Amino acid sequence: MKKLIPLTLLALTATAGAQSLSGVQLGLTGGYAGGLSGEIFVLTPNVVGPVGVKVGVATTRSADAINDAAPTGLGGSLATYGDLKKPTSQGGFGYSESGSATVTSVDATYGLGEVAPGIDATLYGGGRYGMFRATFGDDATYTNYSSNAFGVGAGAMVSYALTGGLSLVGDLGVDHFFAADVNATDKNNNTTTYKAGSQTYAQDTAPFNRPGTNFKARVGLKATF
Repeated sequence: MKKLIPLTLLALTATAGAQSLSGVQLGLTGGYAGGLSGEIFVLTPNVVGPVGVKVGVATTRSADAINDAAPTGLGGSLATYGDLKKPTSQGGFGYSESGSATVTSVDATYGLGEVAPGIDATLYGGGRYGMFRATFGDDATYTNYSSNAFGVGAGAMVSYALTGGLSLVGDLGVDHFFAADVNATDKNNNTTTYKAGSQTYAQDTAPFNRPGTNFKARVGLKATF
């Protein structure tokens, strides 16, 4: 998958180059999408009439990668994963969590044109491929969770012309990812795979806030060439 992102962007760039760079947009936005998130995208509008193509790559840092309410099976004062995060002075283990996601998107776009003086709007929708990761524990004991999932998404981008080919852009949308296998790897590199669709899937993967429906809101800049 390391080759997917650059190859996807290269494919769009080649398509744009074949048509001419006129009107191609390069943007960078930041905001929220299940955590602090940023995206870089290339948009080729008006490929067929008002219909265009947008390719994007987004990264997100999640502060809530672990489900604190998930049961540990230990009972008592360590009944949930949230209890394990409590400091030792409060009966916990002082565990910490971290998480990240990388999402590649390919969308068809529909340009609405100028909806107000200086303001353009574009609708988009298409496929998603998300790579989700989380780590829980401490230096002595930890588990790495990972899951790669396909999904779909849709949204709207609104831009306001600033100067020349530079515009302020806002992006509101929602992505939905389908259930996928989850890998749990301990510090000794022993991996257990929980298969999507298995009878115990929900129970086995409860500690990992795996992909589902994510709302996003980002703002940034785009340049039109």
